[in-house]
Amino acid sequence: MDWSTAQNILCVRLDSLGDVLMTTPALAAIKATRPDSQITLMTSAAGAALAPHLPMVDDVWVYDAPWLKATAPRQNSQPEQAVIEALRSRQFDAAIIFTVYSQNPLPTAFMAYMADIPLRLAHCRENPYQLLTDTIRDPEPELTRHEVQRQLDLVASVGYRTADERLQMTVPKAAHRSVSSLLENLGLSPSQPWIVVHPGASASSRRYPPELFAEVGRSLVNQGIAVLFTGTAGEGELVESIRSQMIAPSLSLVGLLTLAELSALLAAAPLLLSNNTGPVHIAAAVGTPVVDLYALTNLQHTPWQVPHRVLFHDVPCRLCYRSVCPEGHHNCLRLVEPEAVVAAVLKLLPQGTLPIAADLVGTR
Repeated sequence: MDWSTAQNILCVRLDSLGDVLMTTPALAAIKATRPDSQITLMTSAAGAALAPHLPMVDDVWVYDAPWLKATAPRQNSQPEQAVIEALRSRQFDAAIIFTVYSQNPLPTAFMAYMADIPLRLAHCRENPYQLLTDTIRDPEPELTRHEVQRQLDLVASVGYRTADERLQMTVPKAAHRSVSSLLENLGLSPSQPWIVVHPGASASSRRYPPELFAEVGRSLVNQGIAVLFTGTAGEGELVESIRSQMIAPSLSLVGLLTLAELSALLAAAPLLLSNNTGPVHIAAAVGTPVVDLYALTNLQHTPWQVPHRVLFHDVPCRLCYRSVCPEGHHNCLRLVEPEAVVAAVLKLLPQGTLPIAADLVGTR
């Protein structure tokens, strides 16, 4: 058995929706090289929400690993023992373990080893000895290689390549129809300039301050651009706080969209303004420009292969890889001036969607 003949392939990405999306070019490379392969994606419950939208994946296996921060505490190792037995019963030919730079692949590699999966591939900083059969040794530190490129490089090391390196997801026609109806009910005409604003993020370190989002929104509305907010139901309070501080009309679909509908909405939108979070990668997958308020926790997750502007304020504590700002000041985002955000939106909005007054607004 070698990588050129492996057919039943387990791909492990135990992270969030955005991380899974950034792995889709690598998954597509496997399928492009081995069209007859059977690809099973093992991912978290959050990542598995993408399953119906991944054309290159044949099966999805939900597993919330105890070495990931969002997983509830285990009482014992019984779930992991059950997973190992289930892996063994599936008789996989190969396992490819996708991780971000700051993660260690060896817990997953050990499970694959115990399940007798003959080929096991991952990036790894430590010497994995027999736990991995194929390894790309991580340089340390690795700061600038994009997450998508990292995973493409991993599968290319065993011969899997693709000419199409874009993020990939399918959006059902029914979702497009639903969103068209929603936009019509909101009073957004095809000729009116508008953007989607997504002010939430799972990590507080990656959130632009609400009062500054409000300033941005107010300025855009005053210049003739409609602002449509999105977010999960749990982000409703955050969004309503921003809307109330705007003192200007805005629209909201917070808590009202399925993942498919959010994807269709972003496909229809002229532009997305967002923190560094999952919808940025959905926008990239459907080809929508992005203004990304990008906290300097890392540098590897910027929008991939779409027009974009990445805004941040440089700080000495950059590259902290933290979900909570370790300094407590959030200056890598807080010091990004609302005027700079507005200028980036106006510069990136596609021609034909700009308000008449847009060419009178300077950039900084």
